[in-house]
Amino acid sequence: MPTLRSFIDLIKGEELIEDYGELSPYLEPTYKLLDSDLRGATALFKVKGSELPCVGNVVNTRGKLYRSIGASSDEEAYTKVLRVLGGGRTSFIEGEFNNYFIELDGDLRKLPFIKFFKGDGGMYLTSSIVIAKTPDVEGYNASIHRLMLLDGSRMAIRLVPRHLYRITMLNSKLGRDTPIAVVIGVHPSVLLAASTSPPYGVFELGLVRELLGGDLRMCRTPKHDLPVPCESVVVMEGTITRELVNEGPFLDLLGLYDRVRPQPIVKVNSMYLTALDGDRLFHVILPGGMEHKLLMGFPREAAIWDSVRRVVPKVHKVRLTPSSGCWLHAVISIDKNDDGDAKNAILAAFAGHPSLKHVVVVDGDVDPDNPADVEWAIATRVQASEDLIIIKGARGSTLDPSSNDGLTDKIGIDATAPLGSAHEYRRPNELRLKAPT
Repeated sequence: MPTLRSFIDLIKGEELIEDYGELSPYLEPTYKLLDSDLRGATALFKVKGSELPCVGNVVNTRGKLYRSIGASSDEEAYTKVLRVLGGGRTSFIEGEFNNYFIELDGDLRKLPFIKFFKGDGGMYLTSSIVIAKTPDVEGYNASIHRLMLLDGSRMAIRLVPRHLYRITMLNSKLGRDTPIAVVIGVHPSVLLAASTSPPYGVFELGLVRELLGGDLRMCRTPKHDLPVPCESVVVMEGTITRELVNEGPFLDLLGLYDRVRPQPIVKVNSMYLTALDGDRLFHVILPGGMEHKLLMGFPREAAIWDSVRRVVPKVHKVRLTPSSGCWLHAVISIDKNDDGDAKNAILAAFAGHPSLKHVVVVDGDVDPDNPADVEWAIATRVQASEDLIIIKGARGSTLDPSSNDGLTDKIGIDATAPLGSAHEYRRPNELRLKAPT
């Protein structure tokens, strides 16, 4: 079965991997992760006070992300992710928990919590998959959440109003806490599955087979009987309590501080470590880094591709842009049969990803991966009075500080050449702007 270690071993020799040695848990890992992220490199390091070796920037390039799910093209990767988003029957192979894990002294401070930025509200874990049973339907939920250290047995968890939030609210109405398992250190395909949002009650990790082509091996936790990947590095059992504490500030996808909010406390009852010494790699996701953006944004990119391809003859590329957190802005290159196709593509993109704020649609001769190429298309193929679509007061993203609690204006730009005079917009192949390598 695939593990985080097996993926690092797979990309060794083909991808840049840098070992930074032992680092202070205060800010120092951030500087090294930022440095390696700029070059698309994966970073190895240890955090003082913890015995667990850490790895970051594991899938901080599109190539590494595709490699983790065995995809060789955008279309193949999107298709795999869409099968997860669509839900369906979940399945996994059952393993015996005690064959894979050893129990640890339950003090959380032995884990490599990090203060990433000076303005952070505390020390954080950033790659935690939280697994809970759905109380109203038969199923489970797996989703990624940041966890802020409070003391040796408690953390604050950031919950947004999605499936895990619903689960905790339903349990709270019944006067009970929510039993959970927290998993850290898994193969990137498992993290990607946990980043998706299939229908409520569909267990994301039970659909990992759609990414890998085979079922994941899962073990049942001793106390709460929750399914967790047997090849995880760290597993914690505990509860999301009804007690609240201030959580944050913390950096979000846009490189801005998320505000302080009252959030639930996680009480940890037990911790377990993989019994395989050689597999002990603790995954650290750099807040606002490319790995963070790709894991969050890529499933939404697939949803945009699926929505747009239904209304135009051909979609060449969809790119949620890094500067928008791979969340707010998209560039889409298409072929069209009619001059109205580009505007249909704009509307389809907004429908496919409701958090989208700006979308630019370009022809197939323009590379969405190259901002200079996209700007050239806007400069030469756009007339504001004809080629802009403005949608006022639509639901967007609460991450956008210029929105009114998520209520926002949206802009679509048709930067395609008119079909009837396309020859006037042609440029020699030699002048086509190339994306930086």
